[in-house]
Amino acid sequence: MTRGRAALAGGALIVLIAGCVLAAHALLYTTVPHGLHLSGLSARKYFTSVELHDGAAGARFIDLMSLLSQLALIAGLAVFARFGARLQRESAAGRIGTGIMLALLGFAIAGFAQLPFEIAQLAWLRAHHILHESYLTLIFGHWFSLGGRAIFVSAAVAIVMGLARPLRRAWWLAAAPLFAALMLLFTFVGPYLVPGTHALRDQVLAAQTRALERRDGLPTDIRVRVLSVHGETTEPNSAAAGIGPSRTVLVWDTLLDGRFSPAEVRTVMAHELGHQKRGHIPKEVGWFALFSLVIAGGVALATRRRGGMFEPRAVPVALLVYVTLQFIATPLHNAITRRYEREADWIALRSARAPATQRAMLIKLAVLTQSDPDPPTWEYVLFDDHPTFAQRIALTNAWHGE
Repeated sequence: MTRGRAALAGGALIVLIAGCVLAAHALLYTTVPHGLHLSGLSARKYFTSVELHDGAAGARFIDLMSLLSQLALIAGLAVFARFGARLQRESAAGRIGTGIMLALLGFAIAGFAQLPFEIAQLAWLRAHHILHESYLTLIFGHWFSLGGRAIFVSAAVAIVMGLARPLRRAWWLAAAPLFAALMLLFTFVGPYLVPGTHALRDQVLAAQTRALERRDGLPTDIRVRVLSVHGETTEPNSAAAGIGPSRTVLVWDTLLDGRFSPAEVRTVMAHELGHQKRGHIPKEVGWFALFSLVIAGGVALATRRRGGMFEPRAVPVALLVYVTLQFIATPLHNAITRRYEREADWIALRSARAPATQRAMLIKLAVLTQSDPDPPTWEYVLFDDHPTFAQRIALTNAWHGE
């Protein structure tokens, strides 16, 4: 009986791995042609020496602070994983209540470790007039974000520990698809919950957006909302969000303040509609499901010595493993996202048919955000979820019309 169960479990694991590999292969497919030469472009051809120096210096500092912040988070959780289980003796909140309490305490301790690096980042961004946020706003906002994270962590711990009661060690097989379903729900309702937005008032741009939608074969009822951020930042940006009826293009009002020409803004809209055309948002949910399965399996394996996720004393270890695995997976997730961003750029070239304008927009965007157009490999792998500006400019050079 034992051998039969082991063989059955092994076969199921093989089928599960094969299914994940096939799903990943399907999710990775894009329409960008193979063989494009996107490396070797000289950034000095498009940017001045001062722009390159300032972009490199700023990017190094911000990314170094981000790396140190993440390492501080992991170090704080490592200490908590070593000693935090002792605190359950002082709790009378029940099994799940004690687990939630330990999770919240762990993230609060780790949050203290991250705060100095976030303050250093804000100081640089304020000095270079990219952010207007005050230090008090950062500190209170930091604790507000921890509060939001606390709600998520509490719900996640409650779900996992609840599933661990009937399923014991197999809880992760049920938790991963459940979390994926919740992510799908949040992805759908998220665009309706974004505060501080209003309808696009530029009727010419709205008409151009509808024309781009028709050219891309998209429905012409995709929501376009302008997000008011000019009081907080000078950085221009945009995003695609939602699925199905909630599909939305979010445009920061800093993109519409006159620094970009109408033609350049049109290429940005074409890029965001490219995300919608190729279904990148639901694909991200698919990747979330795959990553959740792997990470949940890792947490289940790592917490066995403490009785598995049925026991509250396993929660500190679970937090450490969860955050560490997320950090390890970051380069892979960035590579996937860069692939989708390149496809959105390609779709924008095909629909807007304005490579010179798109190139000018990218150059201006790099200068205004004080970005490094061609960062070193370590920074590119760890932090860049978009292709470099040098690669994006090279893509506009590689497009010859279709």
